[in-house]
Amino acid sequence: MKARAVRTTALVLSAGAIALALTGCAQDVPMEAAADANNPACADVIVRLPSSVDNLDRRYTNAQSTGAWGDPASVLLYCGIEPSGPTTDSCVTVNGVDWIIDDSRAPLFRFEAYGRSPGVEVIVNSDEGVSGTNVITELSGSVGKLPQERKCTAITDSIDDSQFGDVPQTDVTPEAKPEGE
Repeated sequence: MKARAVRTTALVLSAGAIALALTGCAQDVPMEAAADANNPACADVIVRLPSSVDNLDRRYTNAQSTGAWGDPASVLLYCGIEPSGPTTDSCVTVNGVDWIIDDSRAPLFRFEAYGRSPGVEVIVNSDEGVSGTNVITELSGSVGKLPQERKCTAITDSIDDSQFGDVPQTDVTPEAKPEGE
């Protein structure tokens, strides 16, 4: 009777070890939810996230209003962050969404959907061969559902020629004068 109990226990433990090994590849990506992750607008973003970005498959996460792609996870999305205010960081507009680019921790790049509330940030690990440009292009459709409160501006958007007095006009074609004058 004892031998049978030992065999049963060994079989149960072996089956458990095999199941754990098989599901080890499919574990949720551990993430922390942002402060405003329970904002209903984040749900609108999360349900629209693509099943892949830059040829990386989407993975399940263990935190509300987050997304992850790749194995290992090379792209992380957090909805519900505190939106940034005006900044001098680089900003690009992709498919109608303004993105702030922070490369201070390269090869990890941080992209924030500027002027959107609640805020969204995307972390891209370029060491894994991922293109931040491709990622934000593919995520812009989902993130663009958030209300936009501010836009990126360029220095040329805020300069008024009257601030500088008479500035020579270089974009005017001079008039042709007849010969002999």
